Amino acid sequence: MYEQGIRSDLARTSLGSSASLGVHESQSRLWENIIGRSYGFWRYYFPRLQCTFPDQFGHVNLETFYRAINQVQPSYIRVEADEVTYNMHIFLRFELEVELLEGRMSVADLPQAWNDRMEAYLGIVPPDDARGVLQDIHWADGMMGYFPTYTLGNLLSVQFFNQAIKAHPAIPSQVEAGQFDTLHTWLVQNIHVHGNKYTPAELTRRVTGDQMRAEPFIAYVKEKYAEIYDL
Repeated sequence: MYEQGIRSDLARTSLGSSASLGVHESQSRLWENIIGRSYGFWRYYFPRLQCTFPDQFGHVNLETFYRAINQVQPSYIRVEADEVTYNMHIFLRFELEVELLEGRMSVADLPQAWNDRMEAYLGIVPPDDARGVLQDIHWADGMMGYFPTYTLGNLLSVQFFNQAIKAHPAIPSQVEAGQFDTLHTWLVQNIHVHGNKYTPAELTRRVTGDQMRAEPFIAYVKEKYAEIYDL
């Protein structure tokens, strides 16, 4: 959707791409998590899921399903992680990358270092390297310094969504009705159309009136999961 929203006259120019991998990831995380794991989204779609898979979900109520897809639990695999623990996977990888690039760690030491840090950060130890240090293609593909873009995307996703809500307070109720045009149009008009015209920092200021911050994401996580877990 990001690429499709970039102005057509920017095609085949240096401006005809996303502002950055972090901004690009923010669009994925917004739809995947803020919308796709929201109660409002499933309030509309869960009856359809039940109709499609009656044996699996016909006896499950919405509240149980919502809590299940938002369960917080340390996991081995980054792409399977919940919103609360996901960024710990990124911190782990980034720290190891820095140590590798600075020569403070050898590749041979990486599997054990990975397991040690998983235990320190998430309290679990992968049973094998397939669920540990080898689980992603990035290092094998030479993509060093890539993983922070995932956390940057998480932070920006909440800031952008909050701004969309300020502009259009009806968006949550529209999501509950299975309507996404207002949110999508806002994202296109404020983020997508510009392509690579602005730096990520400038784009964030233009869209939100502020620099990128962690506080909105932390507030989002606390509010959402305090309600789910009765904290």
